[in-house]
Amino acid sequence: MKVYVLQSEKDGSQYVGMSNDTQRRLKEHNRGSVRSTKSKLPWKKIYEEKYENRIEARKREKYLKSAAGRRFRKTLGD
Repeated sequence: MKVYVLQSEKDGSQYVGMSNDTQRRLKEHNRGSVRSTKSKLPWKKIYEEKYENRIEARKREKYLKSAAGRRFRKTLGD
């Protein structure tokens, strides 16, 4: 399982998610198939981490969405 961070090329905002296939998932985001990211197309992947299982990946995803995780994410991207 992978945790990934996307950045909107429209406004620079970020989205954190997890998936087994991040390339497929990025395509879904950019097709407009994901309601929460549809309004900020297009997206590019700026970060990815791999985990042994879904539980560990979910913990990291939650961290990246926290205040401390947002501070870390500010160092990513452009």
